[in-house]
Amino acid sequence: MPQQAHIIAQRLLNLYRQEHVIEGGWAAVNKVFIAESNNDQVIAELENMPTGKKLVAHINNLRTKKTPMDTIDKDLLPYGGLMTGIEVSFSLTDAEFNELKSALDKFQPTQESLNNIKNMPLVRKFGNDWAQDIKAAIISRPDMLAKWNVVIQTDKAYKIWNSARELLSETLTERNRAQIQADMPEYETYLPMFGDSGKEMLSRLRTFMSSQQP
Repeated sequence: MPQQAHIIAQRLLNLYRQEHVIEGGWAAVNKVFIAESNNDQVIAELENMPTGKKLVAHINNLRTKKTPMDTIDKDLLPYGGLMTGIEVSFSLTDAEFNELKSALDKFQPTQESLNNIKNMPLVRKFGNDWAQDIKAAIISRPDMLAKWNVVIQTDKAYKIWNSARELLSETLTERNRAQIQADMPEYETYLPMFGDSGKEMLSRLRTFMSSQQP
């Protein structure tokens, strides 16, 4: 059951993060949250996941009817509400726009180039939400937005690479296997970006996930 609870929790968290692209929006995903979170182990797993505490708070609001089944409290929105219709204001000065544009023109999908972007003072001032906050700030500049999306994709790819490498360097457990199974769509999306090394790592992950429990 712990393995199953972890997989369910990961699926619910993915739905929470991707609500903005799911047909039916909150009205659709909230029904899934209620149906699949009626187990203390699932809630416990969510509590230990990044942003999982927000989802647990949202589920509790739904169960107590504090929040209607077709919406979510604005304070519990994923990504601070940047992926919804809620208006959020972020801005850059003209000098910062020019500095960012120059950096994006030079950007390559490498770790070094990514680090150069992330270490820019204008990026660092946004803290941990730098990717989505800057996206909101340049939303009216499609020329820059397309290049910024490549930065976000590159950052995600390296996070997935590091996650996979860490899992494969550990003593692999059933919990690890459950994590690999839950995250496999992301591994399949991003690891091939690393060429033969990424494909080899993906193959190792698939082999472990499909192996029989001793």
